[in-house]
This record gives sequence, structure tokens and C-alpha cells, in this order.
Amino acid sequence: MRKLMKAFVRDERGVSAMEYAVLAGIIVVALAGLSTVFTNGFTGVFNSMFSKVSAQQ
Repeated sequence: MRKLMKAFVRDERGVSAMEYAVLAGIIVVALAGLSTVFTNGFTGVFNSMFSKVSAQQ
């Protein structure tokens, strides 16, 4: 039983998968935060562009 526990503690195969999952979670949270911050700015920019293009036609 002691050998099994030592082998389990030394096994690092799942660690890298967990690190990638945490990193992906951080990226998703950051993108969600940025999208809420920039939504109004982007909406205004696109509305302005569309109105200028419509006015020229």
C-alpha cells in the first residue's frame, strides 16, 4: 500500500491537464470581462460606420 501511495504522489501526468484547464478558465473569464467592457464602445463604432456608409449611398 505504501508503494502505491508513493507512486500516486509522484505521478504527474494529470498535473499538466489540470494546468491547461485552469489556464483556459482564466482566459474565458478575461474574455468575458473584456466583452462586457467593450460592448458599448464597439456598438457605437459600428453604428457610426453603418450610418456614414448609408448616408453616402
